[in-house]
Amino acid sequence: MIAKIAWLNIWRSRTRSLVVISSIIIGIWSLVFLLAFMNGQVNNYISSIIENETSHIQIHTPQFKEDFEVDQLIPNADQLVAELGKSADIHAATGRILLNGMLSSSAAARGVMVKGIDLRLEQPVSHLQEKIISGQPIGSGRKNEIMLSQRMAEKLKVKLRSKVVLTFQNISSDITTAAFRVVGIYKTTSKRNDELYAFADIADLQRLAEMPQGSAHQIALLVNDFDATDTLAAEISNQHQLLKVETYKEISPDLELFNSQIKLNMIIMTTIFMLALIFGIINTMLMAVLERMKELGMLMAVGMNKLRVFFMVVLETLLIALIGAPIGMLLGYLTTQYLNETGIDLSTWSEALEEFGMANIIRPFVTADTFFIISIAVVITAVLASIYPAFKAIRLKPVQALRKI
Repeated sequence: MIAKIAWLNIWRSRTRSLVVISSIIIGIWSLVFLLAFMNGQVNNYISSIIENETSHIQIHTPQFKEDFEVDQLIPNADQLVAELGKSADIHAATGRILLNGMLSSSAAARGVMVKGIDLRLEQPVSHLQEKIISGQPIGSGRKNEIMLSQRMAEKLKVKLRSKVVLTFQNISSDITTAAFRVVGIYKTTSKRNDELYAFADIADLQRLAEMPQGSAHQIALLVNDFDATDTLAAEISNQHQLLKVETYKEISPDLELFNSQIKLNMIIMTTIFMLALIFGIINTMLMAVLERMKELGMLMAVGMNKLRVFFMVVLETLLIALIGAPIGMLLGYLTTQYLNETGIDLSTWSEALEEFGMANIIRPFVTADTFFIISIAVVITAVLASIYPAFKAIRLKPVQALRKI
Protein backbone atom coordinates (compact mmCIF):
# COMPACT_ATOMS: atom_id res chain seq x y z
CA MET A 1 0.00 0.00 0.00
CA ILE A 2 2.77 2.44 1.00
CA ALA A 3 4.72 1.58 -2.16
CA LYS A 4 1.68 2.22 -4.35
CA ILE A 5 1.03 5.60 -2.71
CA ALA A 6 4.72 6.52 -3.06
CA TRP A 7 4.67 5.60 -6.75
CA LEU A 8 1.53 7.66 -7.41
CA ASN A 9 2.95 10.62 -5.49
CA ILE A 10 5.99 10.72 -7.80
CA TRP A 11 3.80 11.35 -10.85
CA ARG A 12 1.50 13.90 -9.27
CA SER A 13 3.94 16.56 -10.39
CA ARG A 14 5.12 14.86 -13.56
CA THR A 15 7.25 17.74 -14.84
CA ARG A 16 9.18 18.15 -11.60
CA SER A 17 9.77 14.41 -11.24
CA LEU A 18 10.96 14.13 -14.85
CA VAL A 19 13.36 17.04 -14.33
CA VAL A 20 14.87 15.35 -11.26
CA ILE A 21 15.04 11.96 -13.00
CA SER A 22 16.68 13.60 -16.04
CA SER A 23 19.27 15.29 -13.83
CA ILE A 24 20.05 11.94 -12.21
CA ILE A 25 20.36 10.28 -15.63
CA ILE A 26 22.73 12.98 -16.93
CA GLY A 27 24.73 12.99 -13.70
CA ILE A 28 25.22 9.21 -13.61
CA TRP A 29 25.90 9.13 -17.36
CA SER A 30 28.61 11.76 -16.94
CA LEU A 31 30.04 10.02 -13.88
CA VAL A 32 30.30 6.66 -15.66
CA PHE A 33 32.05 8.31 -18.60
CA LEU A 34 34.52 10.20 -16.38
CA LEU A 35 35.37 7.08 -14.38
CA ALA A 36 35.77 5.10 -17.61
CA PHE A 37 38.04 7.80 -19.03
CA MET A 38 40.19 7.70 -15.89
CA ASN A 39 40.38 3.91 -16.17
CA GLY A 40 41.49 4.36 -19.78
CA GLN A 41 44.20 6.81 -18.71
CA VAL A 42 45.57 4.41 -16.11
CA ASN A 43 45.50 1.49 -18.53
CA ASN A 44 47.14 3.60 -21.26
CA TYR A 45 49.96 4.72 -18.98
CA ILE A 46 50.65 1.32 -17.42
CA SER A 47 50.42 -0.51 -20.77
CA SER A 48 52.83 1.94 -22.42
CA ILE A 49 55.39 1.61 -19.61
CA ILE A 50 55.11 -2.18 -19.60
CA GLU A 51 55.43 -2.41 -23.38
CA ASN A 52 58.23 0.12 -23.83
CA GLU A 53 60.25 -0.38 -20.69
CA THR A 54 59.50 -2.73 -17.83
CA SER A 55 57.50 -5.68 -19.26
CA HIS A 56 55.53 -7.55 -16.56
CA ILE A 57 58.55 -9.26 -15.01
CA GLN A 58 62.30 -8.72 -15.40
CA ILE A 59 65.11 -11.05 -14.37
CA HIS A 60 68.72 -9.94 -13.78
CA THR A 61 71.69 -10.88 -11.67
CA PRO A 62 71.41 -9.25 -8.21
CA GLN A 63 74.26 -6.83 -8.90
CA PHE A 64 73.28 -5.70 -12.40
CA LYS A 65 70.65 -3.16 -11.37
CA GLU A 66 73.08 -1.61 -8.88
CA ASP A 67 75.98 -0.79 -11.19
CA PHE A 68 75.00 -1.93 -14.74
CA GLU A 69 78.40 -3.56 -15.19
CA VAL A 70 78.87 -5.33 -18.52
CA ASP A 71 80.05 -8.57 -16.92
CA GLN A 72 76.88 -9.04 -14.82
CA LEU A 73 75.47 -11.64 -17.18
CA ILE A 74 72.83 -14.32 -16.77
CA PRO A 75 74.65 -17.46 -17.94
CA ASN A 76 72.78 -19.64 -20.42
CA ALA A 77 70.01 -17.05 -20.54
CA ASP A 78 68.79 -18.47 -23.85
CA GLN A 79 68.01 -21.79 -22.14
CA LEU A 80 66.14 -20.03 -19.33
CA VAL A 81 64.18 -17.98 -21.89
CA ALA A 82 63.20 -21.17 -23.72
CA GLU A 83 62.20 -22.84 -20.44
CA LEU A 84 60.08 -19.89 -19.29
CA GLY A 85 58.55 -19.48 -22.75
CA LYS A 86 57.05 -22.98 -22.48
CA SER A 87 55.12 -22.08 -19.33
CA ALA A 88 51.35 -21.81 -19.75
CA ASP A 89 51.39 -18.73 -17.50
CA ILE A 90 53.85 -16.79 -19.66
CA HIS A 91 52.81 -15.14 -22.91
CA ALA A 92 56.31 -14.27 -24.14
CA ALA A 93 59.92 -14.26 -22.94
CA THR A 94 63.02 -12.64 -24.39
CA GLY A 95 66.66 -12.08 -23.43
CA ARG A 96 68.41 -8.72 -23.85
CA ILE A 97 71.93 -7.35 -23.78
CA LEU A 98 72.12 -3.80 -22.36
CA LEU A 99 75.19 -1.72 -23.19
CA ASN A 100 75.79 1.86 -22.11
CA GLY A 101 77.92 3.75 -24.59
CA MET A 102 78.39 6.68 -26.93
CA LEU A 103 76.78 6.78 -30.35
CA SER A 104 78.50 9.13 -32.80
CA SER A 105 77.82 10.38 -36.29
CA SER A 106 79.77 12.80 -38.43
CA ALA A 107 77.67 15.63 -37.00
CA ALA A 108 77.01 14.82 -33.33
CA ALA A 109 77.36 12.34 -30.48
CA ARG A 110 74.88 11.09 -27.89
CA GLY A 111 74.94 8.90 -24.82
CA VAL A 112 72.89 5.78 -25.49
CA MET A 113 71.83 2.45 -24.07
CA VAL A 114 71.86 -0.11 -26.84
CA LYS A 115 69.53 -3.06 -26.37
CA GLY A 116 70.71 -6.24 -27.99
CA ILE A 117 67.64 -8.27 -28.93
CA ASP A 118 66.48 -11.30 -30.84
CA LEU A 119 63.67 -9.64 -32.79
CA ARG A 120 61.74 -12.90 -33.12
CA LEU A 121 61.50 -13.18 -29.32
CA GLU A 122 61.30 -9.44 -28.66
CA GLN A 123 58.34 -8.77 -30.96
CA PRO A 124 55.63 -10.35 -28.74
CA VAL A 125 56.98 -8.45 -25.71
CA SER A 126 57.44 -4.89 -27.00
CA HIS A 127 55.80 -4.96 -30.47
CA LEU A 128 58.85 -3.17 -31.82
CA GLN A 129 58.10 -3.80 -35.49
CA GLU A 130 54.79 -1.90 -35.27
CA LYS A 131 56.72 1.17 -34.11
CA ILE A 132 59.00 1.35 -37.15
CA ILE A 133 58.10 4.44 -39.17
CA SER A 134 60.72 4.02 -41.90
CA GLY A 135 63.20 1.41 -43.02
CA GLN A 136 63.18 -2.17 -41.84
CA PRO A 137 63.83 -4.07 -38.62
CA ILE A 138 67.18 -5.50 -37.66
CA GLY A 139 67.81 -9.21 -38.13
CA SER A 140 68.23 -9.43 -41.89
CA GLY A 141 71.38 -11.51 -41.44
CA ARG A 142 73.82 -8.68 -42.13
CA LYS A 143 76.19 -7.74 -39.32
CA ASN A 144 76.09 -4.54 -37.27
CA GLU A 145 72.64 -3.21 -38.06
CA ILE A 146 71.03 -0.73 -35.70
CA MET A 147 67.62 0.86 -35.22
CA LEU A 148 67.37 4.42 -33.89
CA SER A 149 64.41 6.37 -32.62
CA GLN A 150 63.23 9.31 -34.68
CA ARG A 151 64.37 11.69 -31.92
CA MET A 152 67.85 10.19 -31.74
CA ALA A 153 68.22 10.18 -35.52
CA GLU A 154 67.35 13.88 -35.54
CA LYS A 155 69.83 14.60 -32.74
CA LEU A 156 72.60 12.73 -34.55
CA LYS A 157 71.50 14.18 -37.92
CA VAL A 158 71.46 10.78 -39.59
CA LYS A 159 69.00 8.97 -41.84
CA LEU A 160 68.47 5.48 -43.22
CA ARG A 161 71.64 3.79 -44.48
CA SER A 162 73.82 6.27 -42.55
CA LYS A 163 76.73 4.94 -40.54
CA VAL A 164 77.09 5.56 -36.81
CA VAL A 165 79.89 4.56 -34.47
CA LEU A 166 79.16 2.92 -31.13
CA THR A 167 81.79 3.17 -28.40
CA PHE A 168 81.34 1.00 -25.31
CA GLN A 169 83.13 -1.16 -22.77
CA ASN A 170 83.43 -4.88 -23.43
CA ILE A 171 83.35 -7.67 -20.86
CA SER A 172 87.11 -7.32 -20.28
CA SER A 173 86.68 -3.59 -19.48
CA ASP A 174 88.38 -2.61 -22.73
CA ILE A 175 86.98 0.24 -24.81
CA THR A 176 85.49 -1.11 -28.03
CA THR A 177 84.41 0.80 -31.11
CA ALA A 178 82.22 -0.54 -33.89
CA ALA A 179 80.47 0.96 -36.91
CA PHE A 180 76.76 0.26 -37.38
CA ARG A 181 74.43 0.85 -40.31
CA VAL A 182 71.07 2.52 -39.57
CA VAL A 183 68.43 0.23 -41.10
CA GLY A 184 65.30 1.42 -39.32
CA ILE A 185 63.77 4.45 -37.62
CA TYR A 186 61.14 3.89 -34.95
CA LYS A 187 58.94 6.00 -32.67
CA THR A 188 57.33 5.01 -29.35
CA THR A 189 54.95 6.82 -27.02
CA SER A 190 57.76 7.67 -24.58
CA LYS A 191 59.95 10.69 -25.23
CA ARG A 192 62.43 9.65 -22.52
CA ASN A 193 62.90 6.16 -23.94
CA ASP A 194 63.25 7.47 -27.48
CA GLU A 195 66.07 9.75 -26.34
CA LEU A 196 67.87 6.91 -24.54
CA TYR A 197 67.53 3.58 -26.36
CA ALA A 198 68.71 2.09 -29.64
CA PHE A 199 68.32 -1.53 -30.81
CA ALA A 200 70.85 -3.91 -32.32
CA ASP A 201 70.97 -7.65 -32.88
CA ILE A 202 71.90 -9.53 -29.72
CA ALA A 203 74.40 -11.72 -31.57
CA ASP A 204 76.32 -8.64 -32.80
CA LEU A 205 76.63 -7.19 -29.30
CA GLN A 206 77.63 -10.54 -27.81
CA ARG A 207 80.37 -10.84 -30.42
CA LEU A 208 81.62 -7.25 -30.10
CA ALA A 209 81.53 -7.24 -26.28
CA GLU A 210 83.19 -10.69 -26.18
CA MET A 211 80.32 -12.19 -24.21
CA PRO A 212 79.54 -15.91 -24.07
CA GLN A 213 76.98 -16.98 -26.63
CA GLY A 214 73.52 -17.37 -25.12
CA SER A 215 74.17 -14.93 -22.26
CA ALA A 216 72.08 -11.85 -21.47
CA HIS A 217 71.84 -9.04 -18.95
CA GLN A 218 68.07 -9.11 -18.75
CA ILE A 219 65.18 -11.48 -19.34
CA ALA A 220 61.83 -9.80 -19.91
CA LEU A 221 58.51 -11.61 -19.52
CA LEU A 222 54.91 -10.91 -20.42
CA VAL A 223 52.34 -12.94 -18.47
CA ASN A 224 48.95 -14.18 -19.60
CA ASP A 225 47.13 -13.17 -16.42
CA PHE A 226 47.99 -9.60 -15.42
CA ASP A 227 46.59 -10.09 -11.90
CA ALA A 228 48.84 -13.11 -11.32
CA THR A 229 52.07 -11.18 -11.98
CA ASP A 230 53.16 -11.03 -8.32
CA THR A 231 52.44 -14.72 -7.72
CA LEU A 232 54.29 -15.82 -10.85
CA ALA A 233 57.29 -13.60 -10.02
CA ALA A 234 57.50 -15.18 -6.56
CA GLU A 235 57.41 -18.68 -8.09
CA ILE A 236 60.21 -17.86 -10.55
CA SER A 237 62.25 -16.28 -7.75
CA ASN A 238 61.93 -19.45 -5.64
CA GLN A 239 63.02 -21.59 -8.58
CA HIS A 240 66.00 -19.36 -9.47
CA GLN A 241 67.23 -17.97 -6.16
CA LEU A 242 70.56 -16.74 -7.55
CA LEU A 243 68.74 -14.29 -9.83
CA LYS A 244 66.78 -11.15 -8.99
CA VAL A 245 63.16 -11.29 -10.17
CA GLU A 246 61.17 -8.03 -10.19
CA THR A 247 57.65 -7.10 -11.24
CA TYR A 248 56.79 -3.91 -13.10
CA LYS A 249 55.63 -2.36 -9.81
CA GLU A 250 59.06 -2.89 -8.24
CA ILE A 251 60.91 -1.66 -11.32
CA SER A 252 58.74 1.45 -11.71
CA PRO A 253 57.07 2.37 -8.38
CA ASP A 254 55.54 5.48 -9.97
CA LEU A 255 53.05 3.18 -11.73
CA GLU A 256 51.51 2.21 -8.40
CA LEU A 257 51.55 5.84 -7.26
CA PHE A 258 49.83 6.98 -10.46
CA ASN A 259 47.25 4.22 -10.13
CA SER A 260 46.48 5.11 -6.49
CA GLN A 261 46.21 8.82 -7.31
CA ILE A 262 43.73 8.15 -10.11
CA LYS A 263 41.67 5.91 -7.81
CA LEU A 264 41.64 8.70 -5.22
CA ASN A 265 40.49 11.14 -7.91
CA MET A 266 37.73 8.71 -8.87
CA ILE A 267 36.52 8.55 -5.26
CA ILE A 268 36.56 12.35 -5.01
CA MET A 269 34.70 12.68 -8.31
CA THR A 270 32.05 10.16 -7.23
CA THR A 271 31.63 11.96 -3.90
CA ILE A 272 31.17 15.34 -5.63
CA PHE A 273 28.54 13.90 -7.98
CA MET A 274 26.68 12.28 -5.09
CA LEU A 275 26.74 15.50 -3.04
CA ALA A 276 25.26 17.38 -5.98
CA LEU A 277 22.65 14.64 -6.29
CA ILE A 278 21.79 14.91 -2.58
CA PHE A 279 21.08 18.64 -2.74
CA GLY A 280 18.99 18.27 -5.89
CA ILE A 281 16.87 15.51 -4.37
CA ILE A 282 16.49 17.29 -1.01
CA ASN A 283 15.21 20.40 -2.77
CA THR A 284 12.68 18.44 -4.83
CA MET A 285 11.40 16.25 -2.01
CA LEU A 286 11.15 19.18 0.37
CA MET A 287 8.99 21.00 -2.16
CA ALA A 288 6.86 17.88 -2.55
CA VAL A 289 6.38 17.56 1.22
CA LEU A 290 5.49 21.23 1.71
CA GLU A 291 2.97 21.07 -1.15
CA ARG A 292 1.28 18.05 0.45
CA MET A 293 1.08 19.27 4.03
CA LYS A 294 -2.72 19.02 4.11
CA GLU A 295 -2.65 15.53 2.60
CA LEU A 296 0.02 14.31 5.01
CA GLY A 297 -1.88 15.83 7.92
CA MET A 298 -5.03 14.06 6.79
CA LEU A 299 -3.20 10.70 6.50
CA MET A 300 -1.87 11.04 10.03
CA ALA A 301 -5.29 12.21 11.26
CA VAL A 302 -6.97 9.03 9.97
CA GLY A 303 -4.42 6.79 11.66
CA MET A 304 -1.25 6.49 9.53
CA ASN A 305 1.63 6.44 12.00
CA LYS A 306 4.74 8.58 11.63
CA LEU A 307 6.95 5.63 10.74
CA ARG A 308 4.79 4.86 7.69
CA VAL A 309 4.86 8.53 6.62
CA PHE A 310 8.63 8.57 7.04
CA PHE A 311 9.00 5.36 5.04
CA MET A 312 6.71 6.69 2.30
CA VAL A 313 8.86 9.79 1.73
CA VAL A 314 12.05 7.70 1.76
CA LEU A 315 10.50 5.26 -0.72
CA GLU A 316 9.47 8.09 -3.06
CA THR A 317 13.07 9.32 -3.09
CA LEU A 318 14.44 5.83 -3.70
CA LEU A 319 12.03 5.23 -6.56
CA ILE A 320 13.08 8.46 -8.28
CA ALA A 321 16.76 7.52 -7.90
CA LEU A 322 16.18 3.94 -9.01
CA ILE A 323 14.41 5.11 -12.16
CA GLY A 324 17.17 7.52 -13.19
CA ALA A 325 20.31 5.63 -12.11
CA PRO A 326 19.91 2.47 -14.26
CA ILE A 327 19.14 4.56 -17.35
CA GLY A 328 22.19 6.75 -16.65
CA MET A 329 24.40 3.69 -16.17
CA LEU A 330 23.09 2.10 -19.37
CA LEU A 331 23.79 5.25 -21.38
CA GLY A 332 27.23 5.51 -19.75
CA TYR A 333 27.98 1.88 -20.62
CA LEU A 334 26.90 2.27 -24.26
CA THR A 335 28.91 5.49 -24.62
CA THR A 336 31.96 3.86 -23.07
CA GLN A 337 31.72 0.79 -25.29
CA TYR A 338 31.51 2.94 -28.40
CA LEU A 339 34.46 5.12 -27.37
CA ASN A 340 36.46 2.04 -26.37
CA GLU A 341 36.14 0.74 -29.93
CA THR A 342 36.81 4.05 -31.68
CA GLY A 343 39.21 5.52 -29.11
CA ILE A 344 39.47 9.14 -27.99
CA ASP A 345 42.12 10.89 -30.07
CA LEU A 346 44.27 13.22 -27.96
CA SER A 347 46.92 13.81 -30.63
CA THR A 348 46.50 17.57 -30.14
CA TRP A 349 48.34 17.08 -26.85
CA SER A 350 50.71 14.39 -28.16
CA GLU A 351 53.90 16.15 -27.05
CA ALA A 352 52.64 16.51 -23.48
CA LEU A 353 51.48 12.88 -23.45
CA GLU A 354 54.88 11.68 -24.68
CA GLU A 355 56.49 13.33 -21.66
CA PHE A 356 54.51 10.87 -19.52
CA GLY A 357 54.97 7.96 -21.92
CA MET A 358 51.30 7.80 -22.89
CA ALA A 359 49.75 6.99 -26.26
CA ASN A 360 47.58 9.50 -28.13
CA ILE A 361 44.52 7.24 -28.13
CA ILE A 362 42.64 6.72 -24.88
CA ARG A 363 40.23 3.81 -24.77
CA PRO A 364 37.86 4.28 -21.81
CA PHE A 365 36.42 1.22 -20.13
CA VAL A 366 34.28 0.51 -17.11
CA THR A 367 34.18 -2.59 -14.92
CA ALA A 368 31.31 -4.36 -13.18
CA ASP A 369 32.78 -3.21 -9.85
CA THR A 370 32.31 0.41 -10.92
CA PHE A 371 28.61 -0.13 -11.64
CA PHE A 372 28.19 -1.92 -8.32
CA ILE A 373 29.84 0.96 -6.42
CA ILE A 374 27.73 3.55 -8.26
CA SER A 375 24.56 1.57 -7.50
CA ILE A 376 25.37 1.40 -3.79
CA ALA A 377 26.36 5.09 -3.78
CA VAL A 378 23.07 6.08 -5.45
CA VAL A 379 20.99 4.11 -2.93
CA ILE A 380 22.90 5.59 0.03
CA THR A 381 22.64 9.07 -1.49
CA ALA A 382 18.89 8.71 -2.03
CA VAL A 383 18.33 7.53 1.55
CA LEU A 384 20.45 10.36 2.98
CA ALA A 385 18.69 12.91 0.76
CA SER A 386 15.28 11.71 1.93
CA ILE A 387 15.97 11.96 5.66
CA TYR A 388 15.44 15.73 6.06
CA PRO A 389 12.22 15.91 3.97
CA ALA A 390 10.94 12.79 5.75
CA PHE A 391 11.62 14.29 9.19
CA LYS A 392 9.94 17.48 8.01
CA ALA A 393 6.89 15.40 7.11
CA ILE A 394 6.62 13.49 10.41
CA ARG A 395 7.08 16.65 12.48
CA LEU A 396 3.78 17.94 11.10
CA LYS A 397 0.91 18.02 13.55
CA PRO A 398 -2.30 16.86 11.85
CA VAL A 399 -4.49 19.72 13.14
CA GLN A 400 -1.98 22.43 12.17
CA ALA A 401 -1.34 20.81 8.77
CA LEU A 402 -5.07 20.78 7.97
CA ARG A 403 -5.40 24.43 8.91
CA LYS A 404 -2.47 25.64 6.74
CA ILE A 405 -4.27 25.13 3.47
